[in-house]
Amino acid sequence: MEPSRKIAFRIAIIYLIIGVLWIFATDYASLLIAKQDLKLYNFFQHYKGWIFILATSAGLYLLVYSRTKRILHSKEKLEQKEKELERSNEHYRSLFHHNPDGVFEADSQGKLMALNPEGELIIGYKESYIKGRDALEFVIPSEWEMATALFRKVIAGHPQKFELTVRNRLKQKRILRCSLLPIVVDGEIQGVFGIGRDITEFKANEELMITTEKMSIIGELAASVAHEIRNPLTSLKGFVQLMSSTRKLDDQHLDIMMSEIDRINLISGEMLALGKRQDVVFRKENLLSIMSHVMVLIEGEANMKNVMIQLEDESMDMMHIYCDQNQLKQVFLNLLKNAIEAIDDSGLIKIKLSSNGAAAMVRIEDDGAGMEEERLAKLGEPFYSTKEKGTGLGLAVCFSIVKRHKGSIRFASTVGKGTTVEVEVPLAK
Repeated sequence: MEPSRKIAFRIAIIYLIIGVLWIFATDYASLLIAKQDLKLYNFFQHYKGWIFILATSAGLYLLVYSRTKRILHSKEKLEQKEKELERSNEHYRSLFHHNPDGVFEADSQGKLMALNPEGELIIGYKESYIKGRDALEFVIPSEWEMATALFRKVIAGHPQKFELTVRNRLKQKRILRCSLLPIVVDGEIQGVFGIGRDITEFKANEELMITTEKMSIIGELAASVAHEIRNPLTSLKGFVQLMSSTRKLDDQHLDIMMSEIDRINLISGEMLALGKRQDVVFRKENLLSIMSHVMVLIEGEANMKNVMIQLEDESMDMMHIYCDQNQLKQVFLNLLKNAIEAIDDSGLIKIKLSSNGAAAMVRIEDDGAGMEEERLAKLGEPFYSTKEKGTGLGLAVCFSIVKRHKGSIRFASTVGKGTTVEVEVPLAK
């Protein structure tokens, strides 16, 4: 039954009950009055109808007033809630339309439902075009599997943060830093709310900074590498001169010469590999192998400074990590170079490889000058350097690369005793 009919029916029933009760009550009262006073009886009979009208009018007034007051109060509360809802919608629309990041909505099947103006600028399509289309249409194919897995996690109620590459209308790749949140209505997840920030230029600048710092390291290593190459060249020159004068071939001499040539090839090959411009590609790599390659490159500089470097593998099994090996080499070269420069005359650097089951750890200990707490707190800040001619970009790049590998760097130092650096990177599963 409709609410209005229900209210009318209730009032009619109340009126009927009052009428029936009035009839019985007045008839009974009339009998009692007739027995005692006939004049009073006539008066009562004459005015009892008016009394009934007044009584029922008062009752109906109070009843209608009570119901109307409640209805009006409910209406006021409803209007207030509508205003609050409208204000909330305005806040949402403002957040959606004026957000400096791209914002989109998708249903539980991954179909796009809405896109804000900044999102239109990023992908180059209007909201009317993307509505009803699968979000994967705008993601590069190589990241479909990852995007699908993350979307399913959000639909299961777990918000996600990640980086994703999309292709815009001009077929250009744009890198987005995304946050996905579930849309919950009446306790049920109805879709996904996403925010994407275009970090393409930021990534390009970051890559430029990494490349610049890498070239700086290569330039600084050049003198020590040249020294390392000159030693076997001197040995080769001596043997060639010996063979030229004696006109004889000695197998033992030839073996030594081949060994020296292999040494030159190894050092120059590592330098070329480090300096070669390559796309950042994460592969499963052996951490010990990476550190061995780093040792080849840094050994020359360590020898020139009379510093001994010891590499110890304390892990029980081979440690594999997903990484871009050139970038990790750059990190360890930078840290080892800093350790060598911290030692004044001669000293020892220990490199210890270990694992805690979830992550691989590289611990670099030197017995150099050490640093104060104030300097430790600022390590990794761009343009802050403890060296007289340092740029401060070296450690900033190291922090950036390790963060990209989902790892961490920690420093501990004591003035006069040395510095310890711990690099932690997740193990490959």
